[in-house]
This record gives sequence, C-alpha cells and structure tokens, in this order.
Amino acid sequence: MPLEKARIEICNLSMVQYPQIKQLMDECYQDLGGAWPDHTMSYLIDEFPEGQIGILDDGELVGIALSVQVDYTRFSNPHTYDDIVDSNDNVNNDPDGDALYGLDVVIKPTHRGLRLGRRLYDARKELCRQYNLRAILAGGRIPKYHNYKSQMSPMEYIEQVDNKSIYDPILSFQLSNDFQVKRLLKKYLPEDEQSVGYATLLEWNNILYEASDLVLTSPKSVVRVGAVQWLMREVNSVQELLDQIEFFVDTVSDYKSDFIVFPEFFNAPLMGLRKASSQTEAIRNLAEYTEVFRERMSQMAIEYNANIITGSMPLAEDGNIYNVSYLCHRSGKVDEQRKIHITPHEQNDWVIQGGDKVRVFETDAGRVGILICYDVEFPELSRILAEQGVEILFVPFWTDTKNSYLRVRLCAQARAIENECYVVIAGSVGNLPKVESLDVQYSQSAVLTPSDFPFPHDAILSEATPNTEMLLFSDLDMAKLKILHSEGTVRNLIDRRHDLYKVSLLK
Repeated sequence: MPLEKARIEICNLSMVQYPQIKQLMDECYQDLGGAWPDHTMSYLIDEFPEGQIGILDDGELVGIALSVQVDYTRFSNPHTYDDIVDSNDNVNNDPDGDALYGLDVVIKPTHRGLRLGRRLYDARKELCRQYNLRAILAGGRIPKYHNYKSQMSPMEYIEQVDNKSIYDPILSFQLSNDFQVKRLLKKYLPEDEQSVGYATLLEWNNILYEASDLVLTSPKSVVRVGAVQWLMREVNSVQELLDQIEFFVDTVSDYKSDFIVFPEFFNAPLMGLRKASSQTEAIRNLAEYTEVFRERMSQMAIEYNANIITGSMPLAEDGNIYNVSYLCHRSGKVDEQRKIHITPHEQNDWVIQGGDKVRVFETDAGRVGILICYDVEFPELSRILAEQGVEILFVPFWTDTKNSYLRVRLCAQARAIENECYVVIAGSVGNLPKVESLDVQYSQSAVLTPSDFPFPHDAILSEATPNTEMLLFSDLDMAKLKILHSEGTVRNLIDRRHDLYKVSLLK
C-alpha cells in the first residue's frame, strides 16, 4: 500500500551515471580541479564496484562515496595523496588489501543538512564489515586551518576541533562518525591551500571481523529498535507536538536505531485544541492533522535516517474514519496499515471503520508488520504475516487500565512465540483531562521474543518502567530467528498442520 514513491535510495555507481558524477564533483571541487576524468571512474567501478556508492533522490545523483582497497600496514603510516592517485589520475586498488581507503565523499549543496553524508559513511562501515577488512583509512582535509595557521600549529588546530572549540566542516564531521586521528600527514595534497597542504590520517576500526560474502544491499544481522513510551500531555499548538516528536526521533537517531515506533493515537492531545460537540466530531477534527503529521514524520525519517512507525492516527477517506499507522521509510517511501478490528468504543463513539488489508513490508532492516492494539488479540492476522515471512511485529497501542494493557501484552507475547518473530509494543502514559475517553493511560512498553534457548529466559528482551515517559532500546539479532526456524526446540512455523488447517485472507 505505498503512498509515495521511494525517494532516497542508496546504490552502487555505474558509468552511465558519469555525467552526473562529473557535474557533482565539478560543483563541489572547484578549488581542487573539479571531477576526476572518466577513465578514473571507469577503473574504480570496474575494479571495486561495491566501493563506489551513490545516493539518489528520485533518480538524481545527490551524493557519492568513492573507495579503494589498500594494504593496512602501508597506508596506516605516513603517505601522500599521490600514493593513492598519481598525476595522471590513475588510482591503485589492491584487491588483496585488508583495509578500505576513503577517497571522496561529496554531497550536493542543495541536499546538505539531511545527514546523507553520515549515511554514506555508515554504508562504508557496513562494507568494511562485510569484506572482513581491518579498518577504514582516509586522508582528511582540514579546510579551515588557513584561518588559524598564524595562531597555532596543525596539531593544535586538530586538538581544538576535537574539543569542539573550532568547527571544521570535514574533520568535525569525521570525528562525529567515530573516526580517530592517527597522525598528521605533511604535504598530503600540496595544492590544497585551505588546508595548507596538511591532512589528518583518520582511522575507523572494524571490531567485528566476521567473515561474510554479503553485499551492500543484504539485510542487517543486528537491528536496533527504539520504542517511545509517550506521555500524553496538554499542548497549545500543532508545532509543540511536532517538536516533541522530533526530540524523540533525534534521540533515537543518536543511538543509530533502525526503527522508532510511537503509540496508537499519540497525537490525541490535539483534540484539546478545539471544542467539539461530540466525540465523533472530535475524532474528525483530529483527522484534519493526519496529512501534516504523515508528511513531517516522513521528512524526519529521511533527515534522521530511521524508519518511523507513526503509532496511529485517524484518517478521513470517502466520508469514513479509519485508524491508520504509517511506516515512513528512511528512503522517503511511505506505507500504511489500517486497523482491522475496531473496538466497541471506536465503533460507537468515533464511528471508525475497519481496514481490509494486512501485509508484510520490506524494509532495509528486515521484514516488518504492524498490528494496531486490538488487532494483536486476533492470532489469525499475525499468522498471515508469519506466512509472509515477518521478522519484527510492531504493535502501537493505547490502553487506559492495567487489565486492558495485559490483554495486549499477553497476546503480543503469544504472537512472538507462535510466529517465531520479535514483537515491539509501544503505548502511552499520563492524563488528558480535557479529552473525553482518553483521559487516563496505562502502559509498559516492551520488546518480546520467541521462547527458546537463544533468547532471554522469560522471552522479554527489554521493557519500560510502567507509566513513565521514556525511550526503550533493543538490539534484535536476526540470525537467531533463522536458527530458531530450522533448529528450535519446537518449530511452530515448520510443524503447522497445513494438511488440516490454514489461515488466509479472503480478499
């Protein structure tokens, strides 16, 4: 059910894209001679295609990261740019090299501020892990040093940047991406007047060293999820609520989470902004904000590089109201899942209609499904998702009392066991005295697992403090699911009696 075409995409470069590569490098490297000639790019792409990474925005190339393989011992010691690229722009790639060497990272000026450079760096790190290379090395320019050369030495300048007393657009960015300065390189690039010919030798160490023949687009082996236990509070404006959302998304991004999930009807405080003659009118008023929140949260997903499950919000369509959760991919794509089973309160007071589709969504961090609150109490839906290969099931919920919460919690635990998947539940806490039927909340968000030896003994990976606003983080080991599916103590997926029964959608 895609609502928008995937916009931000990561790719490996090809020579068909060379005109765009040239335009991008010419624009950004005017002071350093512009783009590399086509024979240089052709060599890089032919010799080490996985190392040449691009970012596309709706098909337009807006960022590139170029890399080669090198011998760690040689290039972790003093060297110059000419040792990598000679005067004729010939690049040396060592297919037997045990380190990755970062040549260039370029982001189109119009797309700076969306943290796309960080995404390219993360792609390089993943490539380093997959190739089982020792480290990533790079000679980093210090383009602001010319403003300080009469006041301090290069090493003093580097220390000031490291202490955040001085901001350098390249070195500050590299340090924020876990690179360490190993040494100062003299006469690295003599024509670089802004850096006065100096550069830093930067290194990022691969602490995993796990042999793998995966490629860039392979699924992640460990997926980090963040669940927001959201405090319902009175707000005075739409922007105030959006600022609170961005605070949580920004925080989750700092922890490099792949997913963040909000609770069901998390934006219900907006119902307190306008007087309504009935609950039906109040929910329709709330639905007027849904498009704004969907678009803004999709932008946050791109900017903060995290897939966002938007809890749920009311959607007005053809005169009906639906309870809808959106999956905002960090690529810019948006999917939706409508609540299938509607509670008596939703039917009677809000006149909400049930959806008629349920499916698994492919993401860059695994196959995920979304069941909104009451839906998780019906095992048929998660069984259908399991047949489609779901790995992570997200359950945004809203419950007012502990017994209501326990219905959701205990059913979610059963779904994790039955379907051999992770289940992440996220709810809200606090009070909304001015919003009828949503005046009190009870929640204890959690990350639940199958029940077998590779997982926690109580099948609970983590859980929040009850009735306290907080973020809950967990790392999901996807390899454990694969082992469980084939070698578990019991094998719920394999041992189903398809000769006796089956569950399927009628539509």
